[in-house]
Amino acid sequence: MKNKMRILGIDYGEVRTGIAITDPLNITAQGLETIQQNGSDKVLLKKLDEIIEQYKDIEKIVVGMPFNMNGTSSERAKKTEEFIHKLKCKYNKIEIETIDERLTTVEAHKTMNFLEINKHKKKNIVDTISATYILETYLNKIKNSLKNN
Repeated sequence: MKNKMRILGIDYGEVRTGIAITDPLNITAQGLETIQQNGSDKVLLKKLDEIIEQYKDIEKIVVGMPFNMNGTSSERAKKTEEFIHKLKCKYNKIEIETIDERLTTVEAHKTMNFLEINKHKKKNIVDTISATYILETYLNKIKNSLKNN
């Protein structure tokens, strides 16, 4: 039987990027961290190297695509696509997929408000929570497609 592999979730931003990961059975998603890269994809890719080295069993990366509410491509989506191209070049042995991330940041803010998280801490964790929602959305998509087959 093949060993189960993890999936890494990314909420890409030019200033901060949220990272989440699944458990080895791909049942749950946990937020890992928010990486402060301040416009430097090099900083982000170096940190991703460390995460991939630490977990060793990452078989897939899922990146949230920031479409406009009407489904059209946004300027941020173009920047995200450029980042995805860098990921594909650097990690050519890891499958890379995208998933619609509309409203994940809204959901993350609702969660933080519900948990009464201090407003000064919010900007440091909103991207991690969003990455977790991106990964949960992807896991639910997989589960639903398995049910329908």
